[in-house]
Amino acid sequence: MVRGKTQMRRIENLASRQVTFSKRRRGLLKKAFELSVLCDAEIGLIVFSARGKLFEFASSRMEDTIERYKAHVKQSISASNNAIEHDNKSRRHEVANLSEKIGHLETSKRNILGEKLESHSLEELLELETKLENSLRSIRARQYQLLEQQIVHLKEKESHLMEQNELLREQCKLQLELPFAIPKEVSYGTATQQNEVETELCIGCPGRGNRTSAIQI
Repeated sequence: MVRGKTQMRRIENLASRQVTFSKRRRGLLKKAFELSVLCDAEIGLIVFSARGKLFEFASSRMEDTIERYKAHVKQSISASNNAIEHDNKSRRHEVANLSEKIGHLETSKRNILGEKLESHSLEELLELETKLENSLRSIRARQYQLLEQQIVHLKEKESHLMEQNELLREQCKLQLELPFAIPKEVSYGTATQQNEVETELCIGCPGRGNRTSAIQI
């Protein structure tokens, strides 16, 4: 018959809880005894029930096992504290070195800018001047290099533009050499019709028909 899996939670029924505690306690003490005999291990087991009753097992004297445990814990704490202290010392030493380097860098920066040079000797000033001249030479060399690269780039661009210009000239030349299309003359009729219009100008009273002159157009 397969045994059901027990859920790891507090048993609410008091009688069942007491039975389970009694069974599990005996099994735990038995396993501790077997482990001490089979593996020659020093074991100290202390169990307090829900009612405060003490159950214990010790492969040797319980007091000796507890003292050995306390000594081991104290030694572990001491070793941990020593490791922490050593780590703190290393960090403090590293911080001090970084602070010293930062101070040197700040001093060098002020010297390069020409500030606070009163405390420097003639040899130190000459050394600083040599460093500045070397730096200027390096800067000028880099500038010349960049200028040469720009010149090469501009020459390539000029060559490309000249090729495009020459291609456009050839295209314009071909278009000019093409024959012009002559438009055909459109003939229209030249016959015109002449309309004659006669205009009469009469002088006198209306209705008498005195015609003095006639103008023909």
